[in-house]
Amino acid sequence: MLKSELIERAARFRSAGDDPSRHLSDCPALVLNADYTPLSYYPLSLWPWQTAIKAIFLERVDIVASYERVVHSPSWSMQVPSVIALRQFVKPSEFPAFTRFNLFLRDRFACQYCGSPQHLTFDHVVPRRLGGQTSWENVATACAPCNMRKGGRTPRQARMPLLIEPIRPTNWQLQERGRGFPPNYLHESWRDWLYWDVELEA
Repeated sequence: MLKSELIERAARFRSAGDDPSRHLSDCPALVLNADYTPLSYYPLSLWPWQTAIKAIFLERVDIVASYERVVHSPSWSMQVPSVIALRQFVKPSEFPAFTRFNLFLRDRFACQYCGSPQHLTFDHVVPRRLGGQTSWENVATACAPCNMRKGGRTPRQARMPLLIEPIRPTNWQLQERGRGFPPNYLHESWRDWLYWDVELEA
């Protein structure tokens, strides 16, 4: 998918006006660190409403904002939290796990040889038969046609230069990448804590 298409399909913030009709399973809480930044952008740090309420009773989080939905027990009632903040700061790890998804995210879901977003797989820049390692620095996102065309050669041998040389990203870099790919649903109460350029839905 091209960047322009991603922008056209950008998520919209849903207003709180439809909360009473929303099923509780559709009322996750956005989880902020103690510094009031999201724990994660991609995937977005969300907890189910039950987990959020349990954390509130265990005094591990503070309520920042709530849905209009209310849950009840025989002795109490509570608005379902829509944004919560941890009371203790969680220091993020410096580097993300080396996974296929994180590799695609680092490379913005695009082939690093031709830029195509279709039929993505991964390619060893220096082939394993030539001693290439399966590592951040030697694996790049590639579409299936480019992967087959390159075969067991190096980019130079195949005359297929990489658009960007692969690197080991930090978690911060990967989160910055994730901000370019918002999920399909964002609640209005999350707006002040996220930094995606998305449209507010009436």
